[in-house]
Amino acid sequence: MHPFPRPPDPHRPCHSKPIQQFRSKRQPSSPLRRLRPLLALLGLLFLGAEAQPAHGASAADLELRIKQIDEELGQLAEYSLRSGVGPVGYRSKAHTEAESPEWIQIDLQDVATIDQIVLVPTIWRGKKSGLHADGFPIEFQIKAGIAPDSHGQVIATFQASDSRLPRIAPLLVPIDPIEASWVRLEASVLSPRIWDGLYILQLSEFLVFSGEENVALHQPVITPTLSQALTSSRSREYLVDGFVPYVMDGPQVEQSLAFTTFTGITPTPILTIDLGETVPINRIHLHGPDLSDTIPQALPDDYGIARHWLAEGATHADFSDATPLFEYKMNSIYDVGPIIMWRFPEKVARYVRLVALKPYLGKDHLGEGPQIALAEIEVFSQGKNVAVGKTTTANFNRIPRERSLLSLTDGRNFYGEILPVREWMEQLAKRHDLETERPLILAKLNEHYAAQSRNLKRMGWLAAALTVGIIITILVDRMLRMREIASIRERFAADLHDELGANIHTIGLLGDVALKSLHDPERLQTVLERNRRLTERTGTAVRHCINLQEAKGLYGSLPDDMERTARRILTEIRYEIKIEGEKHLAALKPKERTDLLLFYKEALVNTSRHADATFCEIRLVATDKQITLSILDNGRGIPNSLINDSPNSLKRRAKLLGAKTTTELAPEGGTLVRLNYRLGLFRFLKK
Repeated sequence: MHPFPRPPDPHRPCHSKPIQQFRSKRQPSSPLRRLRPLLALLGLLFLGAEAQPAHGASAADLELRIKQIDEELGQLAEYSLRSGVGPVGYRSKAHTEAESPEWIQIDLQDVATIDQIVLVPTIWRGKKSGLHADGFPIEFQIKAGIAPDSHGQVIATFQASDSRLPRIAPLLVPIDPIEASWVRLEASVLSPRIWDGLYILQLSEFLVFSGEENVALHQPVITPTLSQALTSSRSREYLVDGFVPYVMDGPQVEQSLAFTTFTGITPTPILTIDLGETVPINRIHLHGPDLSDTIPQALPDDYGIARHWLAEGATHADFSDATPLFEYKMNSIYDVGPIIMWRFPEKVARYVRLVALKPYLGKDHLGEGPQIALAEIEVFSQGKNVAVGKTTTANFNRIPRERSLLSLTDGRNFYGEILPVREWMEQLAKRHDLETERPLILAKLNEHYAAQSRNLKRMGWLAAALTVGIIITILVDRMLRMREIASIRERFAADLHDELGANIHTIGLLGDVALKSLHDPERLQTVLERNRRLTERTGTAVRHCINLQEAKGLYGSLPDDMERTARRILTEIRYEIKIEGEKHLAALKPKERTDLLLFYKEALVNTSRHADATFCEIRLVATDKQITLSILDNGRGIPNSLINDSPNSLKRRAKLLGAKTTTELAPEGGTLVRLNYRLGLFRFLKK
C-alpha cells in the first residue's frame, strides 16, 4: 500500500466509466422500445377494425331499440284478419298504364272539423308473396273543401319514394285540423292488381275522423266508376260501411265470451240497456259473436245477427217517449261484418233498446228457432262508450249460464279489450311501422355482431402476430446486442492495436535513437523529451481506450495530427505530406477524424516496420463527396500474397470507418496504400 492517500485521478481506468458511458450511448434499445412501431401498427389496425361497422348507432343502442320495439308491439293491437264472406271494398276500372288518374270523393253532408284520414287497403293473399295490399295507390294526394267549392285544397301528398308498400295495415294520414264538407283522394300513379297485372285503385275502407267520430261512416261516395251490382263484393258504398278486413284483437287482457241464446217462442226479441243517466248519443256499435277460430270456420259470418234491427232511445224506462235511432236491414251477405257501426243525429236518452224485428233463425245442438248472438253493444256519447258496465235486460229467459247478458257491456271480446276505432287503426298502423323498422334495426345489429366477430377473429390473429413479433423482436434484439458487443470488442481491439501499437512502436524507435545519442547530450535530451510526451499521450489513450475521439487534448486538427504522427513514427524516413481541401476535413465528425487518423497511423507503422524505405509520400485529398488518402513509399514492396489486397489491420480499420482500402506495388517500386472514403447521405447518423 502507498504511504500516502492516492490523489483522485481525473481519468478513470478504461474498464470503468468510459465503457459505461459508451454503453449508455450505444447500447441497443430494449425489446419493448423496439416493439413500439409494431404495437402502434396493431393499434391502428384494431381501431380501424372497430370503426368498420359503424352505422350511426352502437350495438347497445340498437339492442335497446329492439327491446323498445318488442315492448311496444306487446301493447298494440294484432293483425287478426277476417275469414268467411264479406264486402271487399271499392275497385276502380282497370288500366293498362300506371299513370292513369283515378279518384274517390266522400261527401260528409255537413261541415266538420277533420284531423285524420285512414285508408284501409284491400288485402290479397298472394301465392308466393303472402298477404299484402292489392291496388293501393303509389302516388296520390288528398284534398278537402266545403261545398259548393269543388276545388278545395291539398291536405296531404304521397310520392312513390315514401315507401308505404308492402303493407296490410291501414295508412294514417294525419292532417292539421281543417273544416270540410267533402274529402277527395286523387291518385296519379296506380299499382297493379295481383291476378292480371292491370292497374287499379282499390281500397277496403275510407275513414275520415273528427276527433273520435268517423264522419265518413255511411256517407255518399262519388267515383268516376259506377257502383257494381249489390250482389258484388266490390262497390263504392262499401268504402264507408264500417267493415274492415280485421277482427278487433286488442292488447291482451281478460277475455269475454259472446252472448248467444235461443229466444224460444218470443216473437220479437228485445235487448234493453240502462245507461244510468240521460246523455246525448249519436252512435251505436254492434259487435258480432266471436266465431270459431278453425279454418274453415264452423259458422257463417251472419250467425246470430238479426236480419232487421230497430234501435230506439228513450228517457223513460217504459219507452213511452221512444225515439228511433237507426234501422238496420241485411239485404245481402255483404251487409254484415265483425262490427256493425251506425251514426245518427244526436239524441238524448237514458235507455236504449234493440228490437229484432226479423231475428236470425238458428239450428244447432242446443235447439232451433229465433236466436240472438252478440259480443258487445257500444253506445257512444261525445266519442265515449257510455254503455260499459251498464245493466242489460231481455224480454226472453232462455239464457245459458255461461252466456251472460253482462258480457254485452263488459268492454271486452274474445280477444281482449275493445278499442275505439280511431285508436284501433292507429295501433295497427303503429304496428306496421314498428314491424317494418324491426328487421332494419336487426339487420344493422347483425352487421355489428358480424363486425364484432370479424374483429374478434382479427384480434386473435393480431394477438398471435404480436406474440410472434415479440418473440422475433427479442431474438433480433439479442442478436443485435451480441453483434454490438462483438463490434465493441472489435473496435476496442482495433483502437488498442492502432493507437497503442503505433505509440509503442514509436517509443521503441525513440529508444533506438536515444541509444545512438548517448554521446550527444543535446540530442539525447530532445529524444527523451519526445519519448516522455509520447508516453503521456499513450497513457491518456489507455485511459480513454474506446472513446478516443472524445478524449480532450488527445487529437487536434487532422493536418497537425498527421504531421505530428509522421514525425514520431517515420523517425529515420524522409516524408512529404500534401493535403488538399482542408475545409472539408474540418467538417468531419470526431469519429470520422479518429478512424481516419488511426488508419493513417497503422499504415505508417507498417511502412516503418516492413518497407525498408527511405522516403514516404503522403497525399490527402478531400472534397464534399469523397476523401482519398494515399501513402507511397520507395521500399522493397509487398509480398505476393498481399498484391491487390491489404493487411488485416488496415482492412479492419477501413471497415470501421466504412471505407475501402487497397495495397498494391507502386510502378517505380515500393508500396502504395490507398483509402477511399465516400461521404454518403447518411453521415448525420455518425457521431
